[in-house]
Amino acid sequence: GSHHNDGCTLVRHRQPTISPLLPPPPSSSSSPLFFGKPIKVNLQKHFSPLSAAVAKPLTVVAATKKAVAVLKGNSETEGVVTLIQEDDGPTTVKVRVTGLTPGLHGFHLHQYGDTTNGCISTGAHFNPKGLTHGAPEDEIRHAGDLGNIVANAEGVAEATIVDNQIPLSGPDAVVGRAFVVHELEDDLG
Repeated sequence: GSHHNDGCTLVRHRQPTISPLLPPPPSSSSSPLFFGKPIKVNLQKHFSPLSAAVAKPLTVVAATKKAVAVLKGNSETEGVVTLIQEDDGPTTVKVRVTGLTPGLHGFHLHQYGDTTNGCISTGAHFNPKGLTHGAPEDEIRHAGDLGNIVANAEGVAEATIVDNQIPLSGPDAVVGRAFVVHELEDDLG
């Protein structure tokens, strides 16, 4: 049907964009051949969902998963949270927030990534197992309970948290949720 043709046209359109990414072999007379027919074949393969060419890079990428959240508060407060997870191991959370009041600030992952109404729209702490609030090292805690981060005299908080309850993939994945740095210290339970 016409739908099929669309797909082919798309692939054809994409080819010229992709081919320049392959650098020509230095001073080789065979380069025109190399960039002629084989390129088309390779690209067709790339677009086949079952192709080994696609599957191979994906397995490499899947070993290390990474997510980034940008924190926005009032005019002064901002920060970045980077999450990295190797395979199915714990997730490493790196936080850097500036513009805080010096001291302890509760740091939590909330259920929804909707920040339009601040803490109202982000929902409760991320808590897929329905447990009570606790400290990050407690057995019983919300998955989103990441404890406190400490802001120094300049109002900068930097922390690295390694946690088993906030995977980047799977049913309890945290991607698309919201990190919240609270004005006050978390009572940890």
